[in-house]
Amino acid sequence: MEVRRAIYYMILSTIAFACLNVLIKYLTVYDTFELVFFRSVGTLFFTFGILIHKKIPILGTHKKLLIFRGIIGVTSMSLFFMAIHYMPVGSAVGLRYISPIFAAIFAIFMLKEKVKPVQWLFFLMSFVGVIALKGFDKNVSILGFTFAIAAAATSGLVYIVIRKIGTKEHPVVIVNYFMCIATVVGGILAIFNWKTPHGWDILLLMSLGVFGYFGQLFMTKAFQNGETNIIAPIKYIEVVFSIVAGIGFLGEKYTVLSIVGMLLIITGVLLNILYKHIYT
Repeated sequence: MEVRRAIYYMILSTIAFACLNVLIKYLTVYDTFELVFFRSVGTLFFTFGILIHKKIPILGTHKKLLIFRGIIGVTSMSLFFMAIHYMPVGSAVGLRYISPIFAAIFAIFMLKEKVKPVQWLFFLMSFVGVIALKGFDKNVSILGFTFAIAAAATSGLVYIVIRKIGTKEHPVVIVNYFMCIATVVGGILAIFNWKTPHGWDILLLMSLGVFGYFGQLFMTKAFQNGETNIIAPIKYIEVVFSIVAGIGFLGEKYTVLSIVGMLLIITGVLLNILYKHIYT
């Protein structure tokens, strides 16, 4: 029953994140930092509510690490939103999923972890997928590709910082710091290209934070109720949902080779996750 519940939670999480991704693409008439602002401020309603309700210290104890995590997080988010401006949603999501590879490489130097030879083979598989995606999909511009890779790299660094924090801080405190910093940074930088939303757009912009929050919430619940090797692969359905939604709602087009590239990226990352879970 717990496994079934975990799968259910992860599917809900992937749907929520896919909706967030498609909305970001739909709302690209707004500046990236304005999207960051609304994505963040929408989530703060939930995080502050939880912290106050459960009487969890809002400031935490490891402030420097929490602030650093927030800065890296908003950098990664901004770069990903920029990437979506210049390429199909599914392609941007697929490229972002190489972040665990960057995390593994960063861990070698920052956490003194070791990478087994077979893991490098998995990394190579994902890298070939990246080359296939960029080289054969004319819808993926060089600028969008660069933003997506940079977003994946900074996201990989976020994983390292979170591991450094470990269980020293409540998860909601970590997310709250991230959202607070993103709200401030997004709000300030959005001033220069601010476009006041009207009508339906106001609701859509505010819903960014709602989808982001519930995507994170359901993903956390999924990992709490099921084993990683069962639940982690389901996370990558987000790419499928994003592609389907992009085609259905935004009229995006994907080549066969671009789909193959995304499959290679996902397969390489998943094999690495499963290998680490089983043999380490």
